[in-house]
Amino acid sequence: MCASPIRGRGASHNPHHRFEQIQVEAVDDGWWQDDTEPTHATEVRLEQSRSAISRNNSPDMPFERSLNPYRGCEHGCIYCFARPSHAWWDLSPGLDFETRLIARTNLVEQLTRELQHPGYQCQPICIGANTDPYQPIEREHRLTRGALEVLLTHRHPATVTTRSTLILRDLDLLTRLAEQRLVRVFISFTTLDRELKRIMEPRAASPQGRLRIIKTLNEHGVPVGIITAPMIPMINDMELERLLEAGCNAGATSAGYTFLRLPHEVRPLFEHWLSEHFPERAEHVMSLIRQSRGGRDYDSRFGHRLRGEGPFAELLAQRFRLAIRRLGLNRRRQEHALDCSQFSPPGQQIDLF
Repeated sequence: MCASPIRGRGASHNPHHRFEQIQVEAVDDGWWQDDTEPTHATEVRLEQSRSAISRNNSPDMPFERSLNPYRGCEHGCIYCFARPSHAWWDLSPGLDFETRLIARTNLVEQLTRELQHPGYQCQPICIGANTDPYQPIEREHRLTRGALEVLLTHRHPATVTTRSTLILRDLDLLTRLAEQRLVRVFISFTTLDRELKRIMEPRAASPQGRLRIIKTLNEHGVPVGIITAPMIPMINDMELERLLEAGCNAGATSAGYTFLRLPHEVRPLFEHWLSEHFPERAEHVMSLIRQSRGGRDYDSRFGHRLRGEGPFAELLAQRFRLAIRRLGLNRRRQEHALDCSQFSPPGQQIDLF
């Protein structure tokens, strides 16, 4: 049975995950008396990872390599496509995903070893492709900062995707990387409405905070773009043009968008969230999603999963194209291209002159 909304959390319960073989359900038989309120504090497990860089060959992804310092994400975005990954650690994609986190404590050392491998070929690394590298636990563990320090030392290019103002803590590193054409930052943006942000992304930065990130990075010469993701029918899709305009006015030079994805356990979590917060339009929202997914809740095919298909998805794509053309976004891609030629592997003497 699903619980009521929990303040500061996106999910309100822990659904069973797809790999679970034994399911336990609590039943009140009248004997156990416990008035203690359940806690939903964040727990962090420390992990020694066998690898740092993940690779993908997805034709619709703009990167081949990624690095994720943390598993799970405290921001609690209800729609997060990464939620199902928690099932691999026998944890629920629901509350567990945002409260039982895993920090990859040897990430910096492992990254250094992989860059040093004789067969390593330099390509930009996307930091934060799965979960946010600047979620709150980064304040203590500083794994993202450590990774940026390694990349700066060895002149390795990277992109960073976040929705957290904590990234401004590392402005010193980002500025130096940008001076050498080694970094681009992308700020994920879903709404300008504070209340909608609160229930959709409980612990992520406010809309005004994200605009401040864009403005500050731009003023310090760090190339920054805006990703309006995800666009959800009848929830935030009507804000698309306003989001792009606000990002452009703050200093963003590029933009992208994605359509809502509901893989595996994300669908029931999202449907429950809809029934909690938007009961009067929940059925309509799901109907438009299915119309854009060939009648299904989700379509995992490359080329379709990020954009959708059908009239609603096509209209959204057309609106995006018209908006970026009007605002002059995505015209300076070549100017901000990342430079792989400067890479100096660990152990190799760096030319100081």
